[in-house]
Amino acid sequence: MRSWQVERRQRTRHLIELGGLVVKAGIVELTNDDRATIYGAMLWIAAKLQSHEGEQAQRLWTAEGRQAFDAEMP
Repeated sequence: MRSWQVERRQRTRHLIELGGLVVKAGIVELTNDDRATIYGAMLWIAAKLQSHEGEQAQRLWTAEGRQAFDAEMP
């Protein structure tokens, strides 16, 4: 397999995993699959991370995410 094919498959897998997180968090159902709302929320997250509160927000979100992942483990 050529290197560009391997890279393309890795990128595709990465994008699918990120989309899975959107579904797993319940965002698709909560927004009634409104992509403008989902995109707007992601833009808000990006702006928050770029603000003076970005580091604090990232620490909080990381802790919450880790707790959720740990709660799912058997």
